[in-house]
Amino acid sequence: MRAIALIVTLIGRLNTLVGRTFAWLALASTVLCFVIVVQRYLLSTTHLWMQDLYVWLNGAMFMAVAGYTLLIDGHVRVDITYRPAPVRRKAVMDLIGVLLFLLPFCAVVWIWGFEYVERSWMLREGSPNPGGMPGLYVLKTFILVFAVLVALQGIAMALRSVLVLAGRESLLAPPYRYRQE
Repeated sequence: MRAIALIVTLIGRLNTLVGRTFAWLALASTVLCFVIVVQRYLLSTTHLWMQDLYVWLNGAMFMAVAGYTLLIDGHVRVDITYRPAPVRRKAVMDLIGVLLFLLPFCAVVWIWGFEYVERSWMLREGSPNPGGMPGLYVLKTFILVFAVLVALQGIAMALRSVLVLAGRESLLAPPYRYRQE
């Protein structure tokens, strides 16, 4: 059981590191958007590569922080049944949800996304906009990063549920336990 708790903790730490790091792209994207607006409306000029970069930063950020958002319960859920539930019922709902929905979804994203990303890398795909940014293939790689980070966090959720159902949630540090409402 200690090994399971260690795996849950390591996955949580990985998603925390990635999530908190890539969350800074929100600031970069906001500043870049402000610069683009100032250039366009005050200076009557624009650079397409900057517009691409603004959109790409948003895309990379949202794909990279999805696992962290799952870790901190930031995704939408049906609170009418989940929030008031006792911890053991939450664990059962999470285990079923992860096994029946989340992991198959991540597998589908990986399977369908892999060929798409691979083709983009082979073509060294760039922006379709004239004067846009090169390296669109790097951004598309975040599809696979998304699938891996969310699947890992799903595995951690399932393992955390196993610990709860076995009465061993105390092996987890507080940030990785169920939150009490």
